[in-house]
Amino acid sequence: MVIANITISWLSIRIYFFEKVVFEWQQSGGFPFFICTFVPLNFSMKLYFSIIMSAMLITASCQDDTKVRAIEQEKERQKSDVIYNSINNGWNFNVQSQSGPSSELLASWVEWRLFINELIQKPKSSLGAFKQKAVVLSKRANDLQNNIPFKYDKPEIKSRIAVVTTKINAINLYINLSQIPVKKIIKLVQEVNYEVSSIQSQLEEIKIKSEIKIEEGENDLIRILDTTRAIPSTPVPKITN
Repeated sequence: MVIANITISWLSIRIYFFEKVVFEWQQSGGFPFFICTFVPLNFSMKLYFSIIMSAMLITASCQDDTKVRAIEQEKERQKSDVIYNSINNGWNFNVQSQSGPSSELLASWVEWRLFINELIQKPKSSLGAFKQKAVVLSKRANDLQNNIPFKYDKPEIKSRIAVVTTKINAINLYINLSQIPVKKIIKLVQEVNYEVSSIQSQLEEIKIKSEIKIEEGENDLIRILDTTRAIPSTPVPKITN
C-alpha cells in the first residue's frame, strides 16, 4: 500500500512537469502545434491512465493478501482454541488424599512434595500455560529419584517413579509439537494418575510391613527354616570286623 502510493505520487509529479514543458513549447512555437497537441499530450494521458490502472491493481493485490492473511490467522486461532479446550478438559491429575506415608513424605521428601504440588495445580490461561506446566512437571518428575528416604528407597518404588517420569516426559514432548496429538496427551494424563496412585499404595505397603512386630521365638523359627544355616549331617561310620 505505501509503495503503491509513493509510486503514484512520484509518477504524477513527473507527468505534471512533462505536460507543463509541452505546454510552454506550444506557446513558444518550439514544436509544430499538431505534434504537441496530439503526440505529447495524448502519450502522457495514456501513460497516466496506465499508471493509475497499475497502481489500482497493485493496491487490490495488497488488499487481497491482507484478507488472506487475516483468514489464515483466524483459522489458526480457532484451531488453537479447540486444542486448548480439549487439553483443558482432559488435564485432570487426580492425586489421592495425602495420608499415611504420603503425608509424611510431603514433609521429609522435598522432591515428592514439589512434584505433587505441581501436579495438582492446573493451568487456566492458555495453551502456552499448559506447555510451560509440562516443562516444569518434567523437571519435577526427573528429580524424584533424588533423596528418596531410606525406608522407601526400594526397587519397587524406583521402578514406579521411572514409569511416571517417562510418561510425564512424553506429555512434555507431545504438547510442544507443531501438530499436538491431544488424544495421546489425555491418555498419558490418565496413565500418570494410575502410576502415582500405584506409588502411594506401594509406600503404604512398605510402611505397614515395617511396623509389623516380630513375635517371640519367630527369629529362632526363621533360623531353623533357613536351609543355608542348617548343620550338615555326617554319615555314621561303619564298624568292620
